[in-house]
Amino acid sequence: MFNLTPAAKNILIINGVIFILTSGYIIEEFGLRYILSQDFKPYQFLTYMWIHAGFAHIFSNMFAVLVFAPILEKVWGSRKFFIYYLITGVGAGILYSGVNFVENFTLENKVIRYTSQPSPDAFRKLVLDESKEYYNQLYDFINSYSNNPNSSQYKDESISIARSILESKSNIPMVGASGAVFGILLAFAMLFPNMELYMLFFPFPIKAKYLVLGYGLYEIWSEFNRMPGDNVAHLAHLGGMLIGYIILRYWKNKYGTYY
Repeated sequence: MFNLTPAAKNILIINGVIFILTSGYIIEEFGLRYILSQDFKPYQFLTYMWIHAGFAHIFSNMFAVLVFAPILEKVWGSRKFFIYYLITGVGAGILYSGVNFVENFTLENKVIRYTSQPSPDAFRKLVLDESKEYYNQLYDFINSYSNNPNSSQYKDESISIARSILESKSNIPMVGASGAVFGILLAFAMLFPNMELYMLFFPFPIKAKYLVLGYGLYEIWSEFNRMPGDNVAHLAHLGGMLIGYIILRYWKNKYGTYY
């Protein structure tokens, strides 16, 4: 059914073996950490993209590799495809870390300001600005705090929550090949924009360019409209697409073609 090419097959095997061996230690040590974390190591820019947090995570990424990677590899050759895969994955991690640094630095300053002058309104604004997805869970606490603005108990608890928001944003390792996978999707759409694809739950075919455009728009929307429990690194997905686009435009300008 699938005519696997060498690089695509090796990517699948490596990810599968690492997934079987994955433990909490592997995720903690080799997942991509916040760059100012004491647990950050430079090699994590490479290692994070070979680790997955669950079956659904690895299945979705490797299914995309299974479907789209062999076609690109046949056009580019194994070496060029694998280099593209690595650069988009590493590049996505670097871009994500850059944005994450700015976001965490800004959040840290907000938390510091809040701890020095806690108030119900300031706490509500902090939650809405930085952790909107958990606002409903904190709604009753915020109301009680508003009704007792001078309560030292509520102030202390709100400070603890503010610090936990900062910790949750800066201390969770990122894992997964999604940055490289979105780079693959972007490349496929640019090389074969009008190829019609049949997707599950869609009764009609959709052209590759529209599918990938829709994916990109969905990732942008999801990043700015996070739902409770959404721990997906949407910016890494977009980063993989951006790095892929830069590489392809470079090849186009240098060689007159995307390959």
